[in-house]
Amino acid sequence: MPFDLRIIRPSDFIRLGSLGTTDFESSKAALREVAHACRKRGIFRAILDLRDLTIPEKPLLNTTELAALVETFHDAGFTRAQRLAVLYRSDPHHGARLFAFISTMKGWQVRAFDDFEKALSWLSIEDDAPPIPTTGEQIPIEFGRADQTT
Repeated sequence: MPFDLRIIRPSDFIRLGSLGTTDFESSKAALREVAHACRKRGIFRAILDLRDLTIPEKPLLNTTELAALVETFHDAGFTRAQRLAVLYRSDPHHGARLFAFISTMKGWQVRAFDDFEKALSWLSIEDDAPPIPTTGEQIPIEFGRADQTT
């Protein structure tokens, strides 16, 4: 079944400050605009393609900043029905995988890949599973009855 896909490259959202370092707030705002444009156009699958990034000696973003980027997609209107693949060439600081992990913990469908074909394959899967319950919903947990004996 055909689907629309948006490939988001670093040049689409990474902004540098006057000293050549990453301007986090400007980058976050640019990523929000890209995510909002995808949502507005009805694109439910995207690849955040980080393969062309130069690998820095130390991580570009800390855990708090990665979590803030996760929220950027939510703020732009992404839903749990949408999927985002994070594609990387090398991830020595685990930033791409941590971004995907944080996203998954928040209930989003995000996965990190080091192979384009695997990412595309995952994005193309039709998802018939019910959405993950949002916080606030009661999820019954059943345990064995206390009055049962073996």
